[in-house]
Amino acid sequence: MVEYEMLKARVQELAAREWDLDAIVARYQRMAEEGIPRKTLNPEEIRANREQILDRVQRRAEEYNYLARNCAKGTALALMEEFGLGNLEIIQALSPFPGFGGTGWICGAVTGGLIALGLFFGNRDVLNYEATGAAIRAARKFMPRFQETVGSVLCPEIQEKVIFGRYMDPAASLRNMAAFVAAKGFEKCSLLPGIGARIAAEIIIQSLLGEEV
Repeated sequence: MVEYEMLKARVQELAAREWDLDAIVARYQRMAEEGIPRKTLNPEEIRANREQILDRVQRRAEEYNYLARNCAKGTALALMEEFGLGNLEIIQALSPFPGFGGTGWICGAVTGGLIALGLFFGNRDVLNYEATGAAIRAARKFMPRFQETVGSVLCPEIQEKVIFGRYMDPAASLRNMAAFVAAKGFEKCSLLPGIGARIAAEIIIQSLLGEEV
């Protein structure tokens, strides 16, 4: 059951948050200059710090969405940073994916989460069908968990039911975008990258710890 009142309260918290933009920009610029650091993922360390990792991924996805003004980028970047995945060209490629190209289809938090799962479970060898299957199985866990948490994977439905009470369609026109910004849309919509990144991180952690995904 979707806890709409809790989600709406969280939206208002994000709208009122004092964002430490200087710190967020500095963290991003380090990645832009040095690349996303590779990591050796230690299952025992992850087990001991599981909730801290999930909280950090959620917070950073919110922050990167606010910085980038892009829910797909924010979600993917937080996960890529936490688990040492990919590079910033992937973030560049996610530029048109909020609302699935601004069309009002799939939420960018879903797209960004799927990209990160593909990086973790997949393989650059297109003939590695086992890795492709693992990524798809992870995606089939991620999608329903996101929908169960938020109530939908579609941008218009989420905006109407959770964020604004209506669909603002910011990509439709400059006027719509101005209204979206005035309604603190980028702050409020940070809810979704936080949720998407946390769910994807949980799936990655479950895999690393040998738990059923």
